[in-house]
Amino acid sequence: MPARAHRPCRHPGCPALVRVRHGLCPDHLKSARKRADEQRDSSAERGYGAAWRRARAAFLRLHPVCECDECRAQHRLLPASVVDHRVPHRGDMRVFWDQSNWQALAKRCHDRKTATHDGGFGNALR
Repeated sequence: MPARAHRPCRHPGCPALVRVRHGLCPDHLKSARKRADEQRDSSAERGYGAAWRRARAAFLRLHPVCECDECRAQHRLLPASVVDHRVPHRGDMRVFWDQSNWQALAKRCHDRKTATHDGGFGNALR
């Protein structure tokens, strides 16, 4: 597949040429991410406070191995370090605290799931 054509950075007045889909040069991408982080609520405001940390630790004690489909299919035993919401809660606290919606995942499996299914890195939601 041919490489994406160079295009000007979409930040006004920036002469840098980029090939990436988001259209920002590294300098402007960094500042855009910083602005987005400043506008986002804190983790505690999103529900990930002390109560979540306690519930997460208890859940991981009961589910110490990654439960992703790929690890199960390949009989891989990776230690779980992340409690993932199977269905993204999008701020709905009923969905957030529903333990039947939780799964224990290894960090790399969680990152892959987030990037491919939950709209991470600008991908469409599945």
